[in-house]
Amino acid sequence: MAIVTISRMFGSGGSQVAKRVADTLGWDLLDDAVVDAIAERLGLTRAEVSAREERVPSLVERVAAALTLSVPEMLPVADGTLPLTEERIVAVTKAVIEETVQKGHAVLVGRGAQSLLANRPDALHVFCYAPRAALAAFVMTDRGVSHEEALRLVDETNRQRERYVRQHWHREWRAAESYDLCVNTGTLGIEGAARLVIELARDRFG
Repeated sequence: MAIVTISRMFGSGGSQVAKRVADTLGWDLLDDAVVDAIAERLGLTRAEVSAREERVPSLVERVAAALTLSVPEMLPVADGTLPLTEERIVAVTKAVIEETVQKGHAVLVGRGAQSLLANRPDALHVFCYAPRAALAAFVMTDRGVSHEEALRLVDETNRQRERYVRQHWHREWRAAESYDLCVNTGTLGIEGAARLVIELARDRFG
């Protein structure tokens, strides 16, 4: 079994790097497929899962959830379903990742996979990053938003990913020691970063 996990700053193009790596190596890619699997198991839409994954709820959201759990008449007992919490999404995410790595070689994108699989000798962990200006430039092009909005999205999304890993895995998302390879896509580009990951994966796994 061989696994590559790709953690990525928002705007670094990490998902594109992962796709090129998976396509070249002929391995399964687990990126949007994670969202689909979580949505199916929780009975949600992809949009609902995408809006909540890899982020930590705000204070208002936590208070609202606590109130819901504390008031019996607000619980959804009619169909026996449980309230949707961040913990449930994380638990299902872990299950999806663990099941996937049992099936064969795979490239996993984000979702704390580098932490969940940190102690596996058959895993190669990669972090895609870039300077803030490069991240914003990528988002402007990819999302068609203004420079100001791109900077806001970059800062907020990366802050949420950092908090997510810290809260659920008790690790520092940006810490270099959590990865085998850190690639600057702002300098190397998507293709250049992918080539480095592919070369290292082939050298390590044959």
